[in-house]
Amino acid sequence: MRALSIAATGMSAQQMRVEVISNNLANMSTTGYNARRAEFADLHYQQVARAGTINAADGSVLPTGVQLGLGVRPAAVGVTLAQGSLAQTGADLDLAIEGRGYLEVTLPSGQPAYTRDGALKRTGDGLIVTSDGFTVAPGITIPDDASSISINAEGEVYAYFTDAVQPEFLGQFSLTLFSNEKGLQAMGANLFTETEASGAPIAGTPGADGFGTLRQGYLENSSVDAVRELTELIEAQRGYELNAKVITAADQMLAATTQVR
Repeated sequence: MRALSIAATGMSAQQMRVEVISNNLANMSTTGYNARRAEFADLHYQQVARAGTINAADGSVLPTGVQLGLGVRPAAVGVTLAQGSLAQTGADLDLAIEGRGYLEVTLPSGQPAYTRDGALKRTGDGLIVTSDGFTVAPGITIPDDASSISINAEGEVYAYFTDAVQPEFLGQFSLTLFSNEKGLQAMGANLFTETEASGAPIAGTPGADGFGTLRQGYLENSSVDAVRELTELIEAQRGYELNAKVITAADQMLAATTQVR
C-alpha cells in the first residue's frame, strides 16, 4: 500500500519544517539573523496510464491518464532576506548595516567570511574584531590613548584625543555584496562563506550605488516574525498529525485485508 510510504514522507517533511521553525525561534535575539523557510517538492509519479496514450483503434487518446504521486521531498531551506529593525546601543563599536552588504572578516585559516553582526570589539592591542576575535577587514587598530572613536555612514573611522582638536583618520570599513545572497553558506557564529551559488564577492564603499550605509551605536535585530513562526508551527503540527492518521488508516485497511476469510 503506497499510502504508508507516502504518508511517511509527509511526516518527515513536516518534521523538517518544525526543525527550521524552531531554529528561527531560537534565533529571535540573534543580531542580523534572517529567518529560514523549508521548501518542498513532490516526488516522481508512477505512470499507470500515460496521458496521450492511444486508447482505441480510431486513434482517440487518453486526455489525462493515471499518475500516482509517491510523496514529498525537501527541495531547499531558503533564507528570507529582510532588513531587521535597528536597536540603539550607544556603543562606539556597534555598527548596523542599513541596506545591502556584509562586513568582511578574516578567519584564523586566512579564509574570508562575511557577517551582518556589527557587535564589534577591540583586542588588547586595539585591533577591531568580532565577538569571536576574528579580524574585521581592513584590520583597523585603535590607539591606546584615543578618548573616543567616530564611524560615519561611509565607514570612515576617526579617533579623538584629549590633546588634539582634529581627529585622526584610522581607516575605512568596506561592505561586500553577492549576486545571490541566498547561496551563501552559513557556518554559524553569524558568519557566511562564499559558494559557487552565491557568486564572487563584490567589495565596495558603504553608501555607494547598491551598497548600504553604516550606523554607529546601533545593532540590527533579527528579522524573525514570532507570530508568523508560531502560525507555521501550528500548520506543521497539524500536517504531521494528518499524515500520521493516514498511516493509521492504511494500517487498519491492511489489517482488514488480512482478516478476510
